[in-house]
Amino acid sequence: MQRILSSFNQALRQTIFVLGLMLLISISSSFLFVQQSSYADPYSATKLTPEEKIDRAYEYNEAAGIQEERREEVYEQAIKDSKTPQTVEKAYERELKAEKVQEPNIIEKAEKVIEKVTSK
Repeated sequence: MQRILSSFNQALRQTIFVLGLMLLISISSSFLFVQQSSYADPYSATKLTPEEKIDRAYEYNEAAGIQEERREEVYEQAIKDSKTPQTVEKAYERELKAEKVQEPNIIEKAEKVIEKVTSK
């Protein structure tokens, strides 16, 4: 009789232990798939004013600040140019002139050097 009670007691302890482990595993696995809250706001950059964007760029790097200023100037100029068709045409002509004024790129320089070398 004592054997039966001791084996029954042991089986009951093992069953409770196994059920406890299963409960622990199921509870802990439910926390794995909970999405963590994000502190980053993807839309915060769009809420900044142009001056704040420039200041933020200067905090990062001086070159980035200068680039942001130029970007803002170009944006304001594009807004002004889009008002009437005449200003759109003037902006197009201004951009064509700017492309012609640019320095020759490395390929054009190499072609000139090759022409000089081969002609002599």
